[in-house]
This record gives sequence, structure tokens and C-alpha cells, in this order.
Amino acid sequence: MNLLLIASTSFVLGFSGAMMPGPLLTLTIAETVRRGPIAAPLLILGHAILEGVVVIVVFLGAAEVIQHPGVFSTVAILGGLMMLWMGTGMLRGLSSLRLELESKNEAGMHPVIAGAVISLANPYFTIWWATIGLSYLVVAHEAGLTGVIVFYLFHILSDFVWYAFVSGTVAYGKRFLSDRGYRIMVGACALFIVGFGLFFGWRGISNILLS
Repeated sequence: MNLLLIASTSFVLGFSGAMMPGPLLTLTIAETVRRGPIAAPLLILGHAILEGVVVIVVFLGAAEVIQHPGVFSTVAILGGLMMLWMGTGMLRGLSSLRLELESKNEAGMHPVIAGAVISLANPYFTIWWATIGLSYLVVAHEAGLTGVIVFYLFHILSDFVWYAFVSGTVAYGKRFLSDRGYRIMVGACALFIVGFGLFFGWRGISNILLS
């Protein structure tokens, strides 16, 4: 597998995954309205750092461990609790939210950290890397360490491209939002994250009960 093929297929694979709705997307929208277009690069930087660590760990042999059902249950429950904490924090601050950049951080943490945390809190992030990600890494490794690096860089590039587009679109329309509209938007994002948290927690508990 040559480097050009690795780069192109990695980008398309990553882009198709990035476009799917999820907690990172809702957090990007909420943070963009407050911070502007810089929110997406900061959030994805945290996401990219986490994925860089995952690539290293997976290649050191952790793939067999993270595919274990018990690990999924643990990640799902802890991830669900983290999402509930972030989502309820956003809801508690709705009444005082304004469009000014100095407003309270809806995620309760720096966006670089939030980007990593919201990704790690998603159990499907772990499952994706234990299956599709691992398989692709094995194939990319046929081109040596350079192949793995190219896979990682273009996978991350797809995230940056998509979320920068989303962030830019939200920021461009910011001037058309009133404070009430802003609160509705952030509230919807918060409810979505809470919903994800409840779903992931339920999946984790269900796996334990069925095992």
C-alpha cells in the first residue's frame, strides 16, 4: 500500500466518521458560538493528541485488551457519567449565558482538554480504534513507520477540515443570534450530550447484566 493511497483512503475514512453527529460536534457548536472559529482547532487539537496516544498504545499491543467486553462496559459507564457532568454543567449556566467571549466556559474546561475528554468519554471511540483503526494501522504499517504517520496525519486532517467548516459556519451566523437564541442553541447541545451520556451508561450497564 503506497503512501498516496494510505493518505487518500485515511482522509476519506476519517472524514466520513467526523461528519457523523456526536457529542464532539455539539460541543464544537456550543464553544464556537462563544469563542469563535478558534474553538474547532482547539477542540480537535485535544482530540488529535488523544488519537496520537491511542495510535502509540495500540501499536504497543493494547488492542487485545480494549476489545474485551468488560472494558467497553467500564468506558461506557465512566464516559456516560462524564457526559452527564458536562451536559448538566452547561444547563446550569444557561440563565447567565451571553454572546460575549468572556462568558463562562460551557464545557467547564479548556477546549483542548475538553476535546480529548469528550472523545475519550465516547465508548465508540475506543471500539472504533480497537476494530477499524487497528485494522487500518496494520495495513498502513506495511509501508513502515512512515505509513503509520501518514495514516495518522491524514486521519486527523479530515477532523480539522470538517470541524473547521462547522465552526466557521456557526461563527459566520453568530451576529444573527440573540442571547435567547444562543441559550436555546447551547441548551440543545447540552441536552444532546446528556442524552449521549444516558445512552452510553445504559449500554455499559446492559453489557454487564447480559454477561
